Amino acid sequence: VKGPASDQIHDFRDKISEKFEFVAHHKGVHRFCFTNKSPYHETIDFDVHVGHFSYYDEHAKDEHFNPLLEQISKLEEALYNIQFEQHWLEAQTERQAIVNEAMSRRAVYKAFWESTALVGASVLQVYLLRRLFERKLGMSRV
Repeated sequence: VKGPASDQIHDFRDKISEKFEFVAHHKGVHRFCFTNKSPYHETIDFDVHVGHFSYYDEHAKDEHFNPLLEQISKLEEALYNIQFEQHWLEAQTERQAIVNEAMSRRAVYKAFWESTALVGASVLQVYLLRRLFERKLGMSRV
């Protein structure tokens, strides 16, 4: 990062990901330079947030912090509620997974027993039909 007078403000080498902040003390165009030493095509995601400090030399007072501390306590309570809800949802998901697994196992057992009963009934029908026709053929021959 170079300032408007081509002065070096920040320098990174061989970084994959980096986040940094700096305060621009002079107005003007700042330059950002990226180089790619890799033989592959790279995509750069680059975000710049510009904030203005109109009262940079003034110091913060206690009355400036009170609304901020109130908001922080509200955020802390909201975060606790979110974490509690997340924990509850994870526990409920685990219970549902246990119930689903048990029902799946029962469905497999039921299908196995139904298939066994169907095969058994088919074998019994074949046996009874053979026996029935053997008797009829035996009686008609006499």
